[in-house]
Amino acid sequence: MKEVPWWSVYEIGQRICDKYDDVPANQVGSQGNAGPSQVSLTPAGGGPGAARPWGHLQLPRVFIAGDACHTHSPKAGQGMNFSMQDTFNLGWKLAAVLRKQCAPELLHTYSAERQVVAQELIDFDREWAKMFSDRPKQGTGGQSEGIDPKEFQTYFERHLRFTAGMGTRYRPSVICGEATHQHLATGFVVGERFHSAPVVRITDARPLQLGHAGKADGRWRLYAFAGANDHVNDQAGVRALCRFLEASPDSPVRRYTRPGQDIDAVFDLRAIFQQGHRELAIESMPALLLPRKGRYGLRDYEKVFCPDLKDGPDVFDLRGIDRGRGALVVVRPDQYTAHVLPLDAHQDLAAFFARFMLPN
Repeated sequence: MKEVPWWSVYEIGQRICDKYDDVPANQVGSQGNAGPSQVSLTPAGGGPGAARPWGHLQLPRVFIAGDACHTHSPKAGQGMNFSMQDTFNLGWKLAAVLRKQCAPELLHTYSAERQVVAQELIDFDREWAKMFSDRPKQGTGGQSEGIDPKEFQTYFERHLRFTAGMGTRYRPSVICGEATHQHLATGFVVGERFHSAPVVRITDARPLQLGHAGKADGRWRLYAFAGANDHVNDQAGVRALCRFLEASPDSPVRRYTRPGQDIDAVFDLRAIFQQGHRELAIESMPALLLPRKGRYGLRDYEKVFCPDLKDGPDVFDLRGIDRGRGALVVVRPDQYTAHVLPLDAHQDLAAFFARFMLPN
């Protein structure tokens, strides 16, 4: 036998499960008949110590992900993209619950978030697969059947972020805030994947991507983009935020970081100032941005950044950061933007985490 050829025919079928866990639809949400696309796990009230109206919910114990819950065409690698996002979404939530950082009801958000965006993928893929399967239009003036190549190109460009795995946008929920302060950072869209940008680390003037500072380690990221005068203003902005996080009883850092853990074990605060690295003295930074960590208490010098003013682009311009007021961008462990807040919205920050996290 000289050769064994093989071939197959792939029949495209767009299918999706109505739930990604074992909780019946009538056991989800405060409304007894709420389906996965309507469930909202946002508690009323929401301040530190507020009661969580979740006690009556059945907790999910079985989960499915990837091809087990959504199938579609193999075009643009969407099956792999969405499968990895499914498990990333589920993985950090499972870890947070098992570590007793978050209430078990957090697990309801897996199906609530991922089923909705998968349906959006199915809708996109149905049209996308049809365009791939149709013959190119040969004639002009609508004389022949098929897909116009220019229409195909336009559709592809319009959905480029989707095909790149960056088009997912989660709706407001207990772990995804409202876009009330979106104008402070228009390039970090609440509910979408954190969009990295070039910055310079001030301690060694090393250019790097801000998104690479956040590892897949289950921690929340707090990116504090400084206002214009925050490098010299001790009473407001980044420095006031650091004082709140260090000292206030309502501080998420104090409430949810356990004794014996590194100060940034749960919340990893990073600051980005507008001035160049030569204008910023690392020794003048708040202690929270120079924490001592690990067995030997070594100082972490990698938490303060500035724009890449030499080679650009400037992160403040690139991501639409309000230069006067700055912004606090809260990023989830799965690297999706959970909230955008003013730097002085300390109680709003505390209230956001009090909705689903368990005090130490």
